Amino acid sequence: MQVALSGVIPALVAMWVVDRLDRKRPEPASTRRLVAFAGMLSVIPAILVEGYLMNDVGAMLAPAYTYQGASYKAFVVAAGVEEACKIAVVYWIVWRRPEFDERMDGIVYASRAGLGFALVENVMYLMNSGSLQGQLYMWVARAFLAVPGHAMWTGMIGYMAARRRFDRVGLGLIGGYLLAVAFHGAYDVAVFAQQPLHLEGHETAANLMILIPLGLTVAAFIVVRSMARTALRLDDAEAARHAVAAAQATQSPASEA
Repeated sequence: MQVALSGVIPALVAMWVVDRLDRKRPEPASTRRLVAFAGMLSVIPAILVEGYLMNDVGAMLAPAYTYQGASYKAFVVAAGVEEACKIAVVYWIVWRRPEFDERMDGIVYASRAGLGFALVENVMYLMNSGSLQGQLYMWVARAFLAVPGHAMWTGMIGYMAARRRFDRVGLGLIGGYLLAVAFHGAYDVAVFAQQPLHLEGHETAANLMILIPLGLTVAAFIVVRSMARTALRLDDAEAARHAVAAAQATQSPASEA
C-alpha cells in the first residue's frame, strides 16, 4: 500500500516541472489545483466508458488477446477515451476563464489535467500489481514513461487548441486530439501487443516492444518542448507589445498636460 500511494510522487513532480516552464507569468495556483483535481475525477467517466467499449463493443469486434484486440484497446478504448476525458476538463473549466489568455496556458492546463488523471491511474495500477517486485518495476517504468506521457499527450491538444484560438493557425482542438491519440495509442499498442506475442512464443519480440514506448516518450518530449518554446516566444512578444502600448498610453496624457 505504501508503494502504491507513493505513486502520486511522479505526477506531483511533473506538475512542478510544468509550472516552472510558465514561471514568467504563472497561472493562479487555485485554478491549477482545480484543473488537476478535475483531471483526477475524469478517471471515473473514463473507466465507465472504457468498460462498456471493452466488454460490450470489443467482445463483438476483436478478441482481447489478439493483435486486433490490442489495437482496438490501445487506440479506441484507452487513447480515444482518456484523451477526450482529459481535454474535456480543460474545455469545461478554464477555456472561457479570463486566466486562459496565453498560448502557454493551453499546455499548462492540459498537462495539469493529464497529470491529475495519471496520478489516480498510477496508484490504481500499483495497487493491482501482484507482487512488490512487480510494483517497483511498474513504479519506475510509469514514473518515466506513462505519467509524463499523459501530461505531454494532453499538452499537445492544449497547445494546438490555444494556437487556433489566439493565432488562427494550427490543427486546433480536433487535430490536436487526433495527434494525442496517435501518440497515446501507439504507446499503448506496444504494451498490449506483448501479450499475443508471448502467447505465440515470440519472447524476444515481446521483450523488445518496451523500446517503442521509450522512443515515443522521447519523441513526445521533443514535440512538446518545441511547442512550449514557440508558445513562450509568442507570448513574450505579445506581452512586450502590450507593455509598450501601456507605456505610450501613460505618457500621452502627461504630454498633453
